[in-house]
Amino acid sequence: MRKILGMIAGLCVMAGCQASADYTPNPSEETVLQVSDFTDRTVSFQQTPSRIAVLGNGELEMVYALGEEVVGRPTSKDPAIVTEAEDVSQVGTSHEVDLERLTYVQPDLVMANAPMNEKDIPVIEGLGAEVLLTSANGIEDIQDQLALLGEVLQKEENAQILIEEIDQKIADLQNSEPEEKPKVLLVYGAPGSNMAALPNSLAGDILEKAGGENVAAQFESLETFPQYAQLNSERIVEADPDYIFFMAHGDPASAQEGFIKEMEQHSAWSELSAVKHDHLSILPSELFGTNPGTRIIDSLDYMRAELEEAMSE
Repeated sequence: MRKILGMIAGLCVMAGCQASADYTPNPSEETVLQVSDFTDRTVSFQQTPSRIAVLGNGELEMVYALGEEVVGRPTSKDPAIVTEAEDVSQVGTSHEVDLERLTYVQPDLVMANAPMNEKDIPVIEGLGAEVLLTSANGIEDIQDQLALLGEVLQKEENAQILIEEIDQKIADLQNSEPEEKPKVLLVYGAPGSNMAALPNSLAGDILEKAGGENVAAQFESLETFPQYAQLNSERIVEADPDYIFFMAHGDPASAQEGFIKEMEQHSAWSELSAVKHDHLSILPSELFGTNPGTRIIDSLDYMRAELEEAMSE
């Protein structure tokens, strides 16, 4: 677990120290808490944040799982993943921050992505908000996010319960691992590009924890996206996966269509066991390919169910 710095000064427990929408930190005030985010930046708080904006769905889900609310959520054409946040203002995403909307909601804390939003820190801090950068390239990262949020929001006990539930789910799956693990190719697709997810990606971690074998484990990682690798047709044919799982980002239908076209362009793919037995599964985007937050338990259950179905055929 990522080490979080402890409390620095006395907690603000006196009446009148409640957070308000127009609160502006006073440099002369004592620091209540300092934490270290995923880029090892030290972030200081004069009081517990009460106006939280998030740029990712995983962080949105975690804030509500800890019993808090947000004033800004990720921009999306789809309904909010948390029903209670449906009417919350949309403030952009990690790919493109909507500074106008972010200014309007007056956050005192913005949860953003590392390293994608490092460039946005100065302008967000200029709005009077602190920025916490996190990422989720594995299940432990999600647990670290929970621990960090629990510390900042003074919800440590709630966070620890959620972390332990994830640990228990992993332990249960490991205690019931199949003797022969099905070989799986995980494909992460976006319009115009498809990549193989490696074990150091979130989906790759889920696959291994659920009892599958990643056929791309030894593929060379991409320099710009080290959790993924190029789809090497020759090596994929050699590995002969039993199952192909496809995850989509952005426009799922377009990404899926693009992947199928790419497979059709390589005649050798038709000889794969997965293709011969029609073992191509489209994984739900809310559980795979993006941070599902505490629903990582559902992701693990879903993956195990898919693997068991593959093994039963």
